[in-house]
Amino acid sequence: MIEFEGAEVRYPGGVRALQGVDLRIDDGELIVVVGLSGAGKSTLIRAINGLVPLTSGRVTVGERTLPGLDRRALRELRAQVGMIFQSFNLVSRSTVLNNVLMGRLHHVPLWRSLSGLYRAQDRELAMEALELVEIVEKAYVRAGNLSGGQQQRVGIARALAQQPSVLLADEPVASLDPPTSHVVMRYLQQINRELGITTLINLHFLDLARAYADRVIGLRDGRLVYDGPAAQADEAVFEEIYGRSLTADDVLEGQGGL
Repeated sequence: MIEFEGAEVRYPGGVRALQGVDLRIDDGELIVVVGLSGAGKSTLIRAINGLVPLTSGRVTVGERTLPGLDRRALRELRAQVGMIFQSFNLVSRSTVLNNVLMGRLHHVPLWRSLSGLYRAQDRELAMEALELVEIVEKAYVRAGNLSGGQQQRVGIARALAQQPSVLLADEPVASLDPPTSHVVMRYLQQINRELGITTLINLHFLDLARAYADRVIGLRDGRLVYDGPAAQADEAVFEEIYGRSLTADDVLEGQGGL
């Protein structure tokens, strides 16, 4: 369970990225967070693993509450929270398998990761993660030789190799074409359903939010303005979240409607 209580984030210069957010996320939910650029989507999910510290209020993840964790407790929290990035964040010169094994860094001694001498069980976990996203045949290919969609699948596998209880995805399809975006979203949905991992995904594309989420969270200027089932998030709801009429850029297929 994840719970925000009066969560606020103020950046240098006075920008308030989150303003008094109260939000509860139950174990095993798949939630999509939507809003315009600058609405606070990335800030919200990065507050969960402490990448963005709260200015006031608190966020509780399981039995741990931020702020206030010491370094050891923060490392333990981050070991439980997998992160998937828009830009993939892979080491392009290294193999796919080695990139996925980086998800084990919280669980192995530093000397093993630096020398590449991972245990057999760690390699097995990495291969199982690659199997889940159906790219195990690329295990020994350099990551830089993969397509964007394949690289994002490796990013998902790396996060899964952590064996997380929470999965955060920050605009995971922003740089992908429509068919590949659906592939990535289907894998995230499948992982949520089959493994029961609580999953939060930031998206701009509203049709993807409706298609794959259990629940949609809408942010506007750092405030929570919508929280409800994805099926009820129609065009009128999205216009309320965005504060304007929808455009073709707001949906993946570019048709301007939901």
